[in-house]
Amino acid sequence: MSENEAASGEQTGASYAAAGVDIAAGDRAVELFAPLAKKATRPEVRGGLGGFAGLFALSEYRQPLLAAGSDGVGTKLAVAQAVGKHDTIGIDLVAMCVDDLVVCGAEPLFLQDYIAIGKVVPEHVAEIVSGIAEGCIQAGCALLGGETAEHPGLMAEGEYDVSATAVGVVEADELLGPDRVRAGDVVIGMASSGLHSNGYSLARHVLLERAGLPLDGYVEELGRPLGEELLEPTRIYAQDCLALAAECEVKTFCHVTGGGLAGNLSRVIPENLTARLGRGTWTPGQIFRTIQSLGQVSQEEMEKTFNMGVGMVAVVSANDRDRALAMLAARHVPSWELGTVTESADGEERVELTGSHPGY
Repeated sequence: MSENEAASGEQTGASYAAAGVDIAAGDRAVELFAPLAKKATRPEVRGGLGGFAGLFALSEYRQPLLAAGSDGVGTKLAVAQAVGKHDTIGIDLVAMCVDDLVVCGAEPLFLQDYIAIGKVVPEHVAEIVSGIAEGCIQAGCALLGGETAEHPGLMAEGEYDVSATAVGVVEADELLGPDRVRAGDVVIGMASSGLHSNGYSLARHVLLERAGLPLDGYVEELGRPLGEELLEPTRIYAQDCLALAAECEVKTFCHVTGGGLAGNLSRVIPENLTARLGRGTWTPGQIFRTIQSLGQVSQEEMEKTFNMGVGMVAVVSANDRDRALAMLAARHVPSWELGTVTESADGEERVELTGSHPGY
């Protein structure tokens, strides 16, 4: 209450601003990120930002199937907020959505985001959206719209959470999945860029709480500050996978997220078949070794929590193995043969990991 209010015994009326929501700041945020969002577009987009719904005109398809997926970024957000770097977390958000869509062969068409934030600071929101726009550009989809909600009293001023829904399309007769997988197919792994956006609760517990490492501290074995390593953006594979499917006989893809390589690959391997993979075909990045060593984390726990260096998997016909690897190399996606698909014996799991990682 002001001195004048106290003297007069009167109070001003309640307002949205007094309750903690700044509509003007929200409008300013839209002004800042609108040019960024406009860069992430496609010819099929109709209308512009600011409408009540985003509009997207479907092109000519014979028998289109729409695919949709929603996701967030998890506790990687806590690292971004602690470091004060918000312009890459949107790339993670897009990756988690569109790389799920492409597993069935769907081309990502558009994405809509949702940002919940304690207090709208226009420049802060624009940083977040800049990452989302960049992710959409990398994925070849449009940022069709979104929502920013200010939550005073529920979230602290510097806190925020993000989520998104992506929509894609695939022709019915080109739908990829377990029904296409056959014995003799080759399993190809595509390298991750790091932790991606999974397992951060364990990573933070080990690195920050147990080991007490500062986020701004340089870690010799990682070759950079810990916060920079933990905020490495998730690799977006969507366009690489679509290019592969257009030129090779791809049976299915597998996006390696929470649950690890075996847990996710088993979802696209049919009954009576086993994907036999060798750990000796790749060496996980240093961040995984650091977490395992400092936290004394078991191999089993590591493999069901983290991607361990494999972010996406393609199951292809043996005849197209070399062509697929060559295409990925040309697109600058590190890749290698993880193993093969075989008939399974009684009681065998759908995914079998054997051996040990070289130099690990």
